[in-house]
Amino acid sequence: MRVDRTSWRADALTAALCLAALVLVALRFSHQLAPAAWIVAAIHPSAGNADALVFHFSSLPRLAVAAMCGAALALSGAMFQHVLGNPLASPTLLGVSAGAQLALLAATVLAPAWLADQHEVVALVGAGLATATAFGIAARQRFSSLGLILAGLLVGLFCGAVGGLLKLFHQEEIGAIFLWDGGSLAQQDWSVAAALWPRLLVFTLAATFMLRPMRLLGLADDSARGLGVSLAFFRTLCLSVAVCLAASVTAAVGLIGFVEIAAPFIARLAGARTLGHRMILSALIGAALLVLVDEAVQAFDRFGGISLPTGAVTALLAAPLLLLLLSRLKPEPEAAVQIGMSGRTKTSAIRVLLVLTVVVLAAIAFSTLVGRVGSGWSIASSADWAALAPWRLPRTIEVFAAGAMLATAGALLQRSTGNPMASPEVLGIGAAVVAGLAVALVVSAAPSRLFLLVAGSAAAFALTAILIWRGSRTGFSPGHLVLTGLSLAAALQSIIAIALAANDPRSAILLGWMAGSSASADTASAGVTLLLAAILMPLALLFARSLDLLPLGDGVAQSLGAAPGPARFGILALASVLTSASVLAVGPLTFVGLMGPHLALRLGCRRAVTHLTGSALTGGLVMVLADWLGRVVIAPFEVPAGLAAALIGIPYLAITLLRRVPST
Repeated sequence: MRVDRTSWRADALTAALCLAALVLVALRFSHQLAPAAWIVAAIHPSAGNADALVFHFSSLPRLAVAAMCGAALALSGAMFQHVLGNPLASPTLLGVSAGAQLALLAATVLAPAWLADQHEVVALVGAGLATATAFGIAARQRFSSLGLILAGLLVGLFCGAVGGLLKLFHQEEIGAIFLWDGGSLAQQDWSVAAALWPRLLVFTLAATFMLRPMRLLGLADDSARGLGVSLAFFRTLCLSVAVCLAASVTAAVGLIGFVEIAAPFIARLAGARTLGHRMILSALIGAALLVLVDEAVQAFDRFGGISLPTGAVTALLAAPLLLLLLSRLKPEPEAAVQIGMSGRTKTSAIRVLLVLTVVVLAAIAFSTLVGRVGSGWSIASSADWAALAPWRLPRTIEVFAAGAMLATAGALLQRSTGNPMASPEVLGIGAAVVAGLAVALVVSAAPSRLFLLVAGSAAAFALTAILIWRGSRTGFSPGHLVLTGLSLAAALQSIIAIALAANDPRSAILLGWMAGSSASADTASAGVTLLLAAILMPLALLFARSLDLLPLGDGVAQSLGAAPGPARFGILALASVLTSASVLAVGPLTFVGLMGPHLALRLGCRRAVTHLTGSALTGGLVMVLADWLGRVVIAPFEVPAGLAAALIGIPYLAITLLRRVPST
């Protein structure tokens, strides 16, 4: 009887959501056209009736596309979660959508002829490669929740970095690309719906036929082999169908985020227990959710006069649902993922720091003296130095100082939370800084550097405070902290995507910050960045004792005379300002904040003072090398320092994950 009651509750909730979506659609349609004329306008609109033409060629196709895309994404998410046994698995978090997006973006700017008839194939290839890469990385982590999500995060961010690089070199297409990135459901005819429904029907039927084999995936591997069933084969087959569903939607309308997490979560929360029931309700709830969000977007466009991408708004609204889901999950064992924490060396930390200092000075000299001229290489002579120094030296100093500050912020976050995965990039603090900068641009047409620093620091501090508060409730579990930062960053990224999709002239400034270009660095900007680093980084040493004690736990730290609460407050404030000052120079996507502290630990810098100093030196060194590579690899064109560092740092982290198998 209890099962029937919960099943009835799930069905009633699904029906209520679908009814609410239909009511809103009917209200909007009634403002466009009299209800008595709907059937005629849907079948054969009069050429002289503008309202009927809009109804037939725009409103109805948009409704159909929204419903199909929502249902397909939700079904894909439900399959991912069941097959992988992970309620957080989804095409968005596992990099599937990002892979499809990158493939389509690359084809758009490099081989547009492929998109005429092969855009679906391009998206499927990109999604398949991204999924295979993420699973290959996660396999070494035994498919733990954190390992799987982190692998997808790395793949997604790497695809985003490469996509950002393509966008920078194709400015003429930037407006349309940003609109597509946001997931626009606007339609001008039935072509998208007509191309989409046969593919989704085939993949949905395939998912239906695999319903019985999917139930066997809950068996242990030994039991399945005893029945003559190959779980690996069925997992691959089911995930392939789920990938095809998500890639088809991405190819048709762009990125629509988090529907695939929200819909199955609502279905489970409402009481859908069996797999078939959950898949059906997830598809219906996904369709209703996306239609509801799209109706809200169209209402805002109608009354506010601003056209917003539906996908970005969906991610903004669905992020709180992900936070709710996280609060219901039990923390995983802390040993699930430990990146870069096992390296040991007999070399004294002081000697390591001295060697690092010499290497940093040599790298700065190398970066300023060595470059490409035409198709060859050149080393600046003493006569050339006077001409080259004003161009090369300021940007080298600026990227070094920015990298040192970002790595110091990462070390502060990792030690204060006892979490080796904490960093400004992973936890979304960099995205918060960019959101603060976007607000500053709206408030002031020509904001000063100080105003930008304050705005970015305030946004970073607010997000970090939320992370610390959430972390204190879960014992700073790596999985919960990373995924909380991810969900908050998704909401912030949706705000940024909305700002960029508006195609405001100031979006170019925001794009420059996001890419982390150092080409415009001059003596003044380098001096300001270096001065901020010289003031802020020594302040981190004031927290050295607390940073040595906090990783041991609040109870131990308190018994040894530390005050965990005030210490974390000061540490997160300093980390926020360091991140903001760094993002102003090199952008949010560098991964130096995660890579620098781990490199320092591998070199033997384990006490707080040596760890902070080593992190600053390694972070600055990575940024100097990234800036030099970005300047010379495809000269005379340049790759922004922030993107170059991300393209270096993300593969490094993926390789580190591949090398480490967590203990059980």
